[in-house]
Amino acid sequence: MLGHWAALLPLPLPACPSPIDAASLGIWALQFTPRVALLEGSVVAEMAGSARLFGGMAQLRTQVECGAQELGARVAWAPTGKAALALVRHAGSTNALDGFKASLAQVLDALPLQAITAVALHEPTLARVGCRTLGDVRRLPRGGLGRRFDTALLTALDQAYGLRPEAYEWITLPEQFQARLELMSRVESAPALLFGARRLLVQMTGWLAARRLGTTAFTLRWCHDVMRAKDAGTGGELTVRTAQPTQNTEHLARLLTEHLARVQLLAPAGDLELLATEVVPISEESRSLIPETLRRGGSTDLALERIQARLGNACVRRPVMSPDHRLEWMQSWNSTPGKRPQAPEAVYAFPLPTWVLDEPLRLIERDNRPCYQGPLQMLLGPDRIEGGWWHRSVAGPDAVPLNVQRDYWLALSPHAGVLWIFQQRLAHDQTAWFLHGHFA
Repeated sequence: MLGHWAALLPLPLPACPSPIDAASLGIWALQFTPRVALLEGSVVAEMAGSARLFGGMAQLRTQVECGAQELGARVAWAPTGKAALALVRHAGSTNALDGFKASLAQVLDALPLQAITAVALHEPTLARVGCRTLGDVRRLPRGGLGRRFDTALLTALDQAYGLRPEAYEWITLPEQFQARLELMSRVESAPALLFGARRLLVQMTGWLAARRLGTTAFTLRWCHDVMRAKDAGTGGELTVRTAQPTQNTEHLARLLTEHLARVQLLAPAGDLELLATEVVPISEESRSLIPETLRRGGSTDLALERIQARLGNACVRRPVMSPDHRLEWMQSWNSTPGKRPQAPEAVYAFPLPTWVLDEPLRLIERDNRPCYQGPLQMLLGPDRIEGGWWHRSVAGPDAVPLNVQRDYWLALSPHAGVLWIFQQRLAHDQTAWFLHGHFA
């Protein structure tokens, strides 16, 4: 019946008096344990079964307390759920929030009657007989308590003190994440939305961790004040994309900061809403039995995302492989933020060159042999590539078909080294040789 329970009570933050609701707080807590229940406007969670997954109870408690502090919630720990709830709602000092500092009876006996709801219902009667604390009630004869009051009082006391088992209805995760937050005052600049948005991001990453998912896109929406101008509209939204699925709150907050710096609000905003627009299953790395002594650097993709968010999408371009056998169309550059599309690799009989010319260079021929800094010696070939009849250079009547019919060879030049050349059919059954690439 005794375990390691946590109770979380939503409280207004000093800088944001709008507290998080208990349902959202419970969804966030599901990343630590599946045994989470809503009780009297608070959240109770049984943590003992998940301690090993987080490296021990000490580390688990640290993570829960840090996250709860950022969300604007107070945490109490106790061997039973109702004891933790009593502490988090009526403890007078921070030290008293830990029900493991002393015996459970000592901790609970000092709490007022309001600490347990079933006892608080009979506070006037209990006060007339001299009861001021839970310890005073426990010292009364049990037989008299049972006859004078309902059974719920003794049941709640026994459950809080670990003398009777507790039963809760555990909450489950929603299929989609969507959370709202009312700001403490109207915000006139977009960067100032980050404080409230970060609280929503913490909730979203908790939901992602519990679902074993990572987000590749999330949307932040804001609602304009009712006293807005007519042309301002009801609100606005901002969608942020990532190259890789992530649950990292800090990285998502940094990306959102860069995007908000480029947004101008048309009217003061009063409410925020966050949605996990695109989520995919995330693959977790298997931890090594040998501790890693070297600290890994930040991911290149994460750094590129921050640069792109600050300077604009067009300032960062990524190479994208396309399923095309034509060498000049095999790779393109994409500035759209998000995950790089993975295209199937084409199968080639010969190795591809390290450097490719922007435009193939026509070679001279001597004695029906192509020359480039001397006569070329054919090493491998031919490898025929034919296709592209569907491809046009531009749209409209001036479009030129980009179909190719080429026989590629690996050739050796006396001075330029190994080259990638091809022979192409021209008009009137004529052929010509072209240099297309060099090997390093």
